[in-house]
Amino acid sequence: MRSVLNSERFGSTISQFYDLKMRNDRKNIIVDLTFEFSIKIIEFSESIRSLHKYEMASQIFRSGTSIGANIREAQNAESKADFIHKFKISAKEADEIEYWLELCEKSIFYPSPDKELQKDLKSIILIISKIISSSKKK
Repeated sequence: MRSVLNSERFGSTISQFYDLKMRNDRKNIIVDLTFEFSIKIIEFSESIRSLHKYEMASQIFRSGTSIGANIREAQNAESKADFIHKFKISAKEADEIEYWLELCEKSIFYPSPDKELQKDLKSIILIISKIISSSKKK
């Protein structure tokens, strides 16, 4: 019996087999932006956690990283409606993280997020909104 991973069928290494993708993995700006935003959110939430502000750190971590997770999940949506639904969840999470960041900015008890983090979020919100509206028209 021949192995499924033989070199005639999949190339010379097993890693080449695992590099085959089920979906299109070309560059996707919103996936990239939300991933980078998630990294910045992790750093900011950890700075809050180091101040022993665990509840706020957890809220910021969960809502901030959820945006990218839902957008990544939307890339494998089962239907157009599923795609739009996942983007709507991301939009809600973006609104929530905007709220938590505003609280940090206004409160004397928390560090203020840097302006770049807030600027990135505004860009993400605009892109998500455009994707939702243009997806509904198709």
